[in-house]
Amino acid sequence: MPFGEIVIGAPGAGKSTYAHGKYQLFSALERPIAIVNLDPANESVPYPCAISISSLITLQDVMHEFGLGPNGAMLYCIEYLEANFDWLVEELGRLHPDTWVVFDLPGQVELSTNHESLKNIIVKLGKHDYRLAAVNLCDAHYITDAAKYISVLLLSLRTMLQLELPHVNVLSKVDLLSQFGDLDFNLDYYTEVQDLSYLENSLPQGTKFSTLNMRISELVQDFGLVGFETLAVEDRESMLRLMRVVDRATGCVFVPSAPQESHGTGQEKVPSTRRGNFDSLFTTAAGPIGGIRSDVKDVQERWLDAKDTWDAHEVEQRKREAQILNQSRA
Repeated sequence: MPFGEIVIGAPGAGKSTYAHGKYQLFSALERPIAIVNLDPANESVPYPCAISISSLITLQDVMHEFGLGPNGAMLYCIEYLEANFDWLVEELGRLHPDTWVVFDLPGQVELSTNHESLKNIIVKLGKHDYRLAAVNLCDAHYITDAAKYISVLLLSLRTMLQLELPHVNVLSKVDLLSQFGDLDFNLDYYTEVQDLSYLENSLPQGTKFSTLNMRISELVQDFGLVGFETLAVEDRESMLRLMRVVDRATGCVFVPSAPQESHGTGQEKVPSTRRGNFDSLFTTAAGPIGGIRSDVKDVQERWLDAKDTWDAHEVEQRKREAQILNQSRA
């Protein structure tokens, strides 16, 4: 039962950077991982690529062959992948069953909002026992503008309804938020999508779009589905927390290891004090996700309220770790 994630988001949201960061994190944790590049326009990826759609079709070839523009050619490539799904299954079949698979998607949002090919590919992967979650990256700077924030909420909601996957919306590049000045509200207002009526005074007044923005806000709140995690790719704790969130979304965290789930292997002969406590395991897995900066208020302190102080603290911490490492090698 392979597990993995579909990484989506608008251009510039940091999808490939996140995929690279995930690869580095899993490598450090000694968890098997493979990244599948499904962006036919991205042939120079920053991460080691196990499978690339460019082996099947490229954007430039489609544009040259059919005279299409970049967007039209991108849609054609994904439709071509759907028609040649057996190629993808064959490539995935070469991976170890325990490998976590990251699918790095193109930035064209219509692929995940209203085009059927990506959804059909996901459905077919599910029929091959893949347990996937969608990780939707949204640039955090959009929350600094009320109108842009509402548009991100609507886009995220539409994506959730279209893909029908366990869904994790993420405000990426949260470490760069301080460059855009103070927020109108605390960070948890935006991550928890609290009462959106408070945004009315922050929206452009006297335009025909002001009422439309508020009606969209009401629609988002009526569904009550959208919420956000935060991400700073270069921050280890941020990556670890998001990893745990995605593990839970896919159900990977609830799957016992092979020796525990097998029968007749002598497990019943192990003393009760040494057997796995599955009730405790499931309670822990389903409980609150702990760790440093598990609370969004801590995230705000780290990246907004006291960023310089924390930066200096972490520099000193790295120096101490380097000294300890050098001493241990001496």
